[in-house]
Amino acid sequence: MTEHRKIIDVHAHVFPDKIADKAVGSIGEYYGVPMHGKGTASDLMESGSRINVSYYVVHSTATKVEQVKTINDFIAEQQRKNSCFIGFGTLHPDMEDVDEEVDRIISLGLKGIKLHPDFQDFCIDDERMMGIYEAVEKRLPVLLHMGDENKTSSSPKRLEKVLDRFPKLVVVAAHLGGYRMWKESMDCLVGRNVFFDTSSSLFWLDSSTAVSMIRKHGVNKVLFGSDYPMWSHEEELERFLNLGLTKEEREFILWRNAARLLNLG
Repeated sequence: MTEHRKIIDVHAHVFPDKIADKAVGSIGEYYGVPMHGKGTASDLMESGSRINVSYYVVHSTATKVEQVKTINDFIAEQQRKNSCFIGFGTLHPDMEDVDEEVDRIISLGLKGIKLHPDFQDFCIDDERMMGIYEAVEKRLPVLLHMGDENKTSSSPKRLEKVLDRFPKLVVVAAHLGGYRMWKESMDCLVGRNVFFDTSSSLFWLDSSTAVSMIRKHGVNKVLFGSDYPMWSHEEELERFLNLGLTKEEREFILWRNAARLLNLG
């Protein structure tokens, strides 16, 4: 843990201070797990500083159409205030002005899109989502929440269909391609042209399964993510280091792949 290393956390949630406590509580209640952070920008940086995180990809999700612009403005503001933040905007499947908002997201300096099928009430392969994928293909990467043991809306099978239809869409499939749906991720996504992140996976998976998924998929397509505020950075890094990957494999996952994806040089 004390070894000097570069780290980019590609999966961190932040909320305005006045609603952070409520938002964090709702997430913890939905997933039935104790939360480890406050959900604020300052608390995120304090948590990440304990493992020397250099950059954080920060985002929040609009559960209603009218929240989209407000959230995108908030994330852009956090990116301006904190040089270590890389902001991902949000969109909503019921929006009428998707192209206009994508243009605005880019003008705000945001570097990608975050979508959460289960919280935003859509299926990944819904026909109403195709306009969003078309609007961002070749323009912005999309970080997708993947997997839910009680729903199929964010299943790996659904993402597989989208990847077939949009081969140039850059997707980060969170939670190693499917939270609590890792067998389906192995069958449908491993080896495909899609990034995985490690967030909210290493707590559940045994090391041999996690390493097998990572190596079969390709260490050049796996990114380190904390899923803050669900987990602490220290615990997530410890779980990652205990997998037994080589030093070179760890470097690719902890920062090299993310630096390439985000054009950090």
